[in-house]
Amino acid sequence: MPIALTTGEPAGVGPELSARVAMGARQPLVLIGDRSLLEQRALVCGVRLELPDFDPLRPVTGPALLHVPLGSPSTPGRLDVRNAAYVLETLDRAIAGCRAGWFGAMVTAPVQKSVIAGSGVDFQGHTEYLARKCGVTRVVMMLVGGGLRVALATTHLALRDVPNAITRADLSATIRTLHADLRHKFGIASPSIVVAGLNPHAGEAGRFGREEIEVIEPVLRALRDEGMRLEGPLPADTLFQPRHLEHADAVLAMYHDQGLPVLKYASFGHGVNVTLGLPIVRTSVDHGTALDLAGSGRAEDGSLRAAIDLAEVLCRPPSGHWPVQDAG
Repeated sequence: MPIALTTGEPAGVGPELSARVAMGARQPLVLIGDRSLLEQRALVCGVRLELPDFDPLRPVTGPALLHVPLGSPSTPGRLDVRNAAYVLETLDRAIAGCRAGWFGAMVTAPVQKSVIAGSGVDFQGHTEYLARKCGVTRVVMMLVGGGLRVALATTHLALRDVPNAITRADLSATIRTLHADLRHKFGIASPSIVVAGLNPHAGEAGRFGREEIEVIEPVLRALRDEGMRLEGPLPADTLFQPRHLEHADAVLAMYHDQGLPVLKYASFGHGVNVTLGLPIVRTSVDHGTALDLAGSGRAEDGSLRAAIDLAEVLCRPPSGHWPVQDAG
């Protein structure tokens, strides 16, 4: 089955990156977006884009297009709330196609959250939107790259809201989801997961906070009793060392900016965002819409290519341990 590629915010770099990778893709790929927009943005990259229309009743052997018309003409770098519905429709088409068996996976170019929220839609990000559309209550964001897999216990929250969001029930459900998809999607028979503490020095026996004592440690003990291989909670400032990571299959950070700076330092431009817990495979880039680069032809496509490659791997039935994505 082909991979669906949603082409993202029309004013950002998504359309031109999508056009560029489509012409060099090794996998059958279906771009979802506006034909004229993609053809225009392809030209700035020196690419002449000529894609046949996608037909779910015919085999896809190369790049194809599922046309979704823009709500309003788009200019690189200039956001337009009138295109919010267009962006959401590209996502909806990809989700529906995956669930119908037309696509093996979906890969998403970056969107502009503020534009969609400005249209009146409650939109926190791809991860939360996909969960709602797929009817699941628990999804986990994990980034892959630079020899690391880093998952998040909380995602797009204000820092002041993070401690209250880390409950025993939620943390247990997050670890179960991470553990299950490492097994079923990545093919790791017995995953080893390193878990970060929330507070400095992992609370230092309660001196800097009690979340480790009252929430994290009890959850890890209970899951270890079920046979899961879990290390922690460890201080986040010393966790990312070879002695902790050499036998680890993933790290679970407590919040967005605790774990992702390390991974993005190691792999920016080649990292991949994976949504765990969905009934479909979804990967994405590790960067935003880059409005300042849109239309210039200078944006790097390494992360999008890596996202497509990883989606292809995750589509396949697991066959043993799949290696950690390398930053190249």
